[in-house]
Amino acid sequence: QVQLVESGGGLVQAGGSLGLSCAASGRTFSSAAMGWFRQAPGKEREFVAGITWSGGSTYYLDSVEGRFTISRDNAKNTLYLQMNNLKPEDTAVYYCAGRTSRWGSRIVHDYDYWGQGTQVTVSS
Repeated sequence: QVQLVESGGGLVQAGGSLGLSCAASGRTFSSAAMGWFRQAPGKEREFVAGITWSGGSTYYLDSVEGRFTISRDNAKNTLYLQMNNLKPEDTAVYYCAGRTSRWGSRIVHDYDYWGQGTQVTVSS
C-alpha cells in the first residue's frame, strides 16, 4: 500500500507562484508513474500533469503547459509541482496520484493511489 501526502498549497495573487510537494511512503514509488490532478467546486477532477517512473517523460494539460512543471526525486520518494504565473482559474484542490504502472496516463481511473488534496486559491 502506498500513502501520499500533499503539502504546499495556499493563497496567492494572480501571476504568483506556488510549489506543491507529495511525500510517498512505500518502496514502490520509484517504479510508479505519478500525476497531479485538480478539482474545482462543482467540476469534475481533471488531469494537470504526469510523469513516468524515471522522470524521463512529462506531459501537461494544455492550459498549464509552460507555466507548471512536474518533477520527482525517487531518492526522496517525493513528487513536485511548480506552478508559475498562476491564474484565478487554477483555483482548485490539487491531488497527487500514483499508478502501479511505470507508464503515465491522463485518466483519473487509471490511478491507484491518491493523496488527501491541498487547496490552491488564486486571487485576481
